[in-house]
Amino acid sequence: MMTNFIAGVSVAPTWLWIAFCVGILTLLFVDLSLFGKGTHKTSRKTALIESGIWIGLALAFNLWFAFEFGRDLGVEFLTGYLVEKSLSVDNLFIILLIFSSFRIPGKDQHRVLFYGVLGAIVLRAIFILLGAQLLHSFHWILYIFGGVLVITAVKFLRETDEKIDVQENWSIRLIKKIIPTTQSFRGNHFFIVENGVRKATPLFLALVVIEVTDLIFAVDSIPAIFSVTQDAFVAFASNILAILGLRALYFVLADWVGKLRYLKPGLAAILGFIGIKMLLMDMIKIPSWISLLVIFSILTTAALSSWYVAKLEERGLK
Repeated sequence: MMTNFIAGVSVAPTWLWIAFCVGILTLLFVDLSLFGKGTHKTSRKTALIESGIWIGLALAFNLWFAFEFGRDLGVEFLTGYLVEKSLSVDNLFIILLIFSSFRIPGKDQHRVLFYGVLGAIVLRAIFILLGAQLLHSFHWILYIFGGVLVITAVKFLRETDEKIDVQENWSIRLIKKIIPTTQSFRGNHFFIVENGVRKATPLFLALVVIEVTDLIFAVDSIPAIFSVTQDAFVAFASNILAILGLRALYFVLADWVGKLRYLKPGLAAILGFIGIKMLLMDMIKIPSWISLLVIFSILTTAALSSWYVAKLEERGLK
């Protein structure tokens, strides 16, 4: 039954799905063993090396996949990876806010991010498989996805950078009603025992908010990935490989992400482009390589513009 389902939504054989999932889980636990030990905050140099490794693995897999299953699917894979990576960078703003709000020590952030990524992988896998099956059965859902992306693009343009108190998040209020909580830290434990009562620490509360936030971000990223490809494996693998590097990327960009002032307008342009592409898909066919070129150009322009304006401001202050 599983084989029939996969055959209906992807060109990838069952063995590739299994091998990919096993490989990802193996890499995650290797990552936790090599980079997650110790009591010190992850250094930028270590994070940069690890981020480079994750990106290298993703690109190497992309090349192999393109060689085995065709250039078109390879371009779709790379485009999907780039879209999800750019959306993940925006997610870093929220993660920074969460850690700041709960006062999570730098040395404990790796553990929270690791399990946050693990949870995100499970959620994305479920959503992507469900989305692929829906698209296989109901083509018109692509129009709904396109509309969601256009609305999200407008929302990105209208958003402000005002800080919100994530401790007032509805999920945290719900947890506090069900589970006793404490403001105390004891190592990197998610739960501790105080006066004979098992209580959730700020690490666990931060993890919950990160998972809920990723659930909300999935509303954007899942339609976005299906605007690039309708192959379930391409959508799943490119999405997961982009998420895997999020934890390392956080430690690389933690001090810089606030300077990316044109990231949101850039993401709005990307989401608007792919949303309109989906709405017009039956009238205008835009090749995958053109979508890749447009998305790459928008991201490059946003990054260079942010850098240039920051340099001008630094010179003005001197």
